[in-house]
This record gives sequence, C-alpha cells and structure tokens, in this order.
Amino acid sequence: MNSAGPRFIANARMYSVSPEVAALWRQLLSAIIARAGVSAVVIDYPAPAPLADLWSRPDKAAVFMCGLPFSRAEPQPVLMSAPVPSAPEFQGQPQYWSDFVVREDSAFRTLEDTFGARLAFTVPDSQSGCLAALSHFMSLPPRATPLYREVIAPTITPLANVTAVVEDRADVAPIDAYALRLLRAYRPDLASKIRVLAKTAPTPIPPLIASQAMPALQAAFLEAHQIDSIKPLMDQLLLQRFARPDAGAYGVLKERFAAAMVYWRRHPIAASVHPAFQL
Repeated sequence: MNSAGPRFIANARMYSVSPEVAALWRQLLSAIIARAGVSAVVIDYPAPAPLADLWSRPDKAAVFMCGLPFSRAEPQPVLMSAPVPSAPEFQGQPQYWSDFVVREDSAFRTLEDTFGARLAFTVPDSQSGCLAALSHFMSLPPRATPLYREVIAPTITPLANVTAVVEDRADVAPIDAYALRLLRAYRPDLASKIRVLAKTAPTPIPPLIASQAMPALQAAFLEAHQIDSIKPLMDQLLLQRFARPDAGAYGVLKERFAAAMVYWRRHPIAASVHPAFQL
C-alpha cells in the first residue's frame, strides 16, 4: 500500500451484523484497498456511536451510508460503489427493501394483523429501518385511528430491531433485506425465531461513499468479484459484485421522506411514539 499522502478510512458498520461478519467486512475492505494502492485503514465504529459523525468525516474512502441521509446531504459525498447481494431475489441489482418481521410463534399472519400492536424502528433517518415502512403504510387504505399502539425507542441497528422482536419488546419491525440474509447466515439463533410477513418496494441499496473521487479504489471495487483472492470473501458476505451507483436513483428517497413527514403529521402512526420519532 502506498504510504504517501493522506490516510483515509473505511467502515462497514451498517452491515456488520455479528462479530464474524464484521471481521469478514474488515478483510474484504482491506483487500480491495490494498489492490487499489490507496492509503486507507478499516476502522471500527460500533453502535451506538452516531453514524452522522462518521458520514461527516473528511477522510472517507469507503464507508457505508444509508441512502436516505445520502439523498438529503448537502453537499453529497462521492459515491464509491454499491453492493449487489447474491440472493436471487435481488435480481443482480444494487437494490434492497425492508422485510416486516414478527416472532415465529406469534399469531400474526398478515401485516394488517399487527395494527394496534408495538412497532420498532431503528432511527428516524433510516431508509430501511423507518422510511420504507412509513412509505409502505401510506400505500394502504387509511384508518381513522393510529396504526400502532406504540413506536418503541430507537433500536439503532437491524440486529437490535430483530432482537427487540425476539425479546417481545416489539411485535413487528422493518428489517433491511440484505442485513436479514446476513443474520440468517451468521445469527441463526435469532433469525430462526422470526418470520417475514410482508416487504416494502425495492429502492437503491446503501452505497459506499468517499470524501473525494478515488478512481483506482472505485475500479478495485468494480472488479473485486473477478479477483480469485477476493471473491471467497464476497461469497461469504453473500455478495455477487459491486456496482457503480447512480446518484440520481437516490433522489426518490428524499422525495418520499418529504411526503412522509407531511402525511404522518396529519395521521399519527401510533398512539404513543418515542420522542425521537415525533414527525
């Protein structure tokens, strides 16, 4: 690795759903950085440290960022690449959605069955952990009363959202579809205790962002699936490849956020809402 010049950082906290997965991400990002010859280091940034502080750093080389904050950022960071999950339902595209999950032993059979119960969100500015669900609910027939009895305190991560459901602190929660597949592979102790009732419409998957253009690093991401020493790590992370992100595709998230804020101020989503989710 070239030691000259500024040193940058990389981080995959958003998809580090277990210590094993976090270690795989460190190996994968380090291997791609080394191939590109960029002076960067993979750092740990565990929850509950605020992701906004990580995303605002001026030394980013490859940091996962939720698409909703990216769409609203001014100025927007540089898009480096976007992961393409290998599961067939992702159709070979850098897209994802949210799966609404409940406990395996619950009586709920449809999403509508959960109305009147307790809903878990991750954080207010999360696409998969909040906005995707809000947008999905807006597409359903309106109700005269709030959809849910309670929106519980921010869980922050997909893992914590699943845990809230498993531990009966919430009845239903939206989960990032790619994160859920990682949980099924590496945390079956939790994933086996939940099931999916419904899913939201697909949107662009969270991209890896940088503080400045790095053509060599972007090229290394785009060719990573073709490198014999790197592909096994991608396979273990359930990745087909990395794609070149389309900045314009994320604009719809900003539009949906604005529409959701207007709608849910008129139609409260729950009778009791944690202050963090007051719209």
